[in-house]
This record gives sequence, C-alpha cells and structure tokens, in this order.
Amino acid sequence: MRVNSVIPVDWALDMLSHAETPEDVQTALRCSARAAVQAQGVTIVQLEHGECHYLDEDAMSPLWKGQRFPATSCISGWAMLHDQTVAIADIRTDDRIPQAAYRPTFVRSLLMVPIRAAGVPVGAVGAYWADRHRATADETAVLERLAAAAGRALTRVAAGSAAN
Repeated sequence: MRVNSVIPVDWALDMLSHAETPEDVQTALRCSARAAVQAQGVTIVQLEHGECHYLDEDAMSPLWKGQRFPATSCISGWAMLHDQTVAIADIRTDDRIPQAAYRPTFVRSLLMVPIRAAGVPVGAVGAYWADRHRATADETAVLERLAAAAGRALTRVAAGSAAN
C-alpha cells in the first residue's frame, strides 16, 4: 500500500507549526491523520491523571470520543506508559487490547503513536483499519511525524500560556 500523505501531512505540519491552542493541535491531527495513512478511523487521546481521555475522532463509525479508560487497561495507555509506537495487525489476538471495548467497533487493526510534549508522553494518536492490516513502515513514519509535530506544538502552546 502506498501512503498518500503529501497533502495531509504538509497541511498538518503547517497547521501544527501555527497552532495557538491545544484544540488547534487536536483539529490538525483529526483532519489529517486518517487520510495520511488511509485508515478508516483515527482518534486523539490525552493522558490525564492516569486515564486515557479520548478527545476526538474521525472514523467511519463512532469509537470512544468523550470516554475515559484507565491508562493501564487500553492500548493508547500502553503506548504512552511505555513511550512506544505499537502496531497490531489483528486486535483479536493481542492481550493488550480490551476486547469488550473493541468488540462493538469496526476496528480490526491499529497503529498507536505516543505524542510527547517536552519529551514526555502526554497523549497519543491512533489509526484504525476495518480489515486485518499490518501498518507499513511508511504509515508508521507518517503517523510518528505527525505525533512529533503535535508534541512540539503542545510544548510551544504550553510555554506561551505560561508566559502570559
């Protein structure tokens, strides 16, 4: 699969470099990540007091927007707590996946990337596929690039807020 990411990634990187609020960062990710990796869904997750707060999503059907899960019991939490990208080709065979939460969704495969602000994981961006899919090196690199830019934007926004 060839990643069709030039336009959404370039647009997102530009938007992230000009983000003025955490919501601007969230919007740039939500509006670009799904197209950048040709996924059927994407979520933006924030780590808050040991919980994963699913802030936003762009998906073919509802996922977990607005919901919170303990960071120790979901894959976005795993990615943040271990500070590692994780790709899962079949969620039904991975014990890090809370099957009850995923069962009612279309998700069969995923790629989850931590977002680091000032070097510390503060969130994650997840891409989801409806079919069994092994994330390619290009897809992983694109999502990691977007997450890194989001982390830099969040760091800059937080520094600007602290200065005011």
